[in-house]
Amino acid sequence: MTFLISQFSRVNPFAVKQFRLSHALLLCMLVFGTAAQTFGQNATIVGTVTDPSGSVIANVKITVTHAETNLAHTFATNEAGQYVAVDLPVGHYNIKAEASGFKVAEQKGLVLQVGDRTRVDFQMSLGAASETVTVEANAVRVQADSGEVSNVIDDQQMSQIAVNGRSIYQLAALAPGASSQITGFVNTPVGGNASVEFNGMRQNHNIYLLDGGEDDDRGGAGGMSIAPSTDAIAEFRQLTSNYSADYGLSSAGTMTMVLKSGSSTLHASAWEFNRNDAFDARDFFRPAPAKIQELRLNVYGFNVGGPVTFGKLYNPDKKKTFFFYNMEWRKLIQGGGTNQNVPDTATYGGNL
Repeated sequence: MTFLISQFSRVNPFAVKQFRLSHALLLCMLVFGTAAQTFGQNATIVGTVTDPSGSVIANVKITVTHAETNLAHTFATNEAGQYVAVDLPVGHYNIKAEASGFKVAEQKGLVLQVGDRTRVDFQMSLGAASETVTVEANAVRVQADSGEVSNVIDDQQMSQIAVNGRSIYQLAALAPGASSQITGFVNTPVGGNASVEFNGMRQNHNIYLLDGGEDDDRGGAGGMSIAPSTDAIAEFRQLTSNYSADYGLSSAGTMTMVLKSGSSTLHASAWEFNRNDAFDARDFFRPAPAKIQELRLNVYGFNVGGPVTFGKLYNPDKKKTFFFYNMEWRKLIQGGGTNQNVPDTATYGGNL
């Protein structure tokens, strides 16, 4: 790029200025466009705010704070006392409602999972704004805001579930009612076995979403275009029936994933998972002294995430910008086998 600019400068300085400006604008569009895509729709909070008599309260200030990053979002209730907080990353949240003439109402410890639509209503009490009524959030026993049939697997479960080959397709098959014809265990978008069906539909009627964007190989019969590391996924949800029109891209199962993100503190982890024929029992159809089929599967990698800060120059409170990096390697050696005995070497020369 420096070479091109030097050539333009010999011809027309104004052209150089336009060139630099256009490229600067293009760079900004790429940066902000990429950032917008990474914040696909993850979870939503809805609610209604009322007074002690049950009447709705308008213009109530609602503050939603992400506990992992301390990032706060502010909303206001409409004339019907309702509010909607959309595009919230998964994690733990504290929600606070403030209005003149009422005590501050706060709910702590709310857990949002990928694709959630959670209702948090407030009934505010009369009193000074310096007083606070705090409620600890409890698990939702009955989901009345959505009729979807779905199943969520969080990051801790993914790290502990012994799925074959740590394949994402194997995670999809764990949903109740799933029909799996998976015969392999390679966790790759090309060559991976994605044979999972829901509700009698074909596997190519499924779709995979990553951070709210389509991650589907349209020509690959229901597979993914990008197969992320299982340890880079924060949550994995299988929507199998009666889900919202927001997920109107497929007629069978919709698998939506959200990647992990950085937090206000630095975190790092490393792992290795392996399979080896030395750990396996002998195949019934290959008794000794037949050679055992060779198998070496090693999956290893690391995660690192945290705040992006340059001291007092940028993000000193560590609430604005965060990073997350994942790297994983997968090595596979898989030998074939046959049940037929090799002929005696004497037969090679016609000596029967």
